[in-house]
Amino acid sequence: MEDTDMLARLVSQAEGDGGDLVMIRALVEEASDLGAGRALERLGLADRGAEKDVAELRELLRAWRDAKTSAWKAVIGWTVRGVLALVLIGMAVKLGLFGLVKS
Repeated sequence: MEDTDMLARLVSQAEGDGGDLVMIRALVEEASDLGAGRALERLGLADRGAEKDVAELRELLRAWRDAKTSAWKAVIGWTVRGVLALVLIGMAVKLGLFGLVKS
């Protein structure tokens, strides 16, 4: 039996019986399952390989985040080294150490 058939039967039964709490819960559960299935179909995740695809996408996303973090750390490290090198060169010029090297 299809999900839409089950939902239609529950709705007609709820209309006939007056809709007790159990019937309303069953109706809500079937409607939410049907809606979730439709959403997964629209996203292209309704097939059997979807779980593997999502796992691969998560792995790729994790690798991308790790690479991005490593790149930022490298940029910051090289920037700090460059600033320290400029500070050392400035101190050498200020102290006149370049005159000692030329002699």
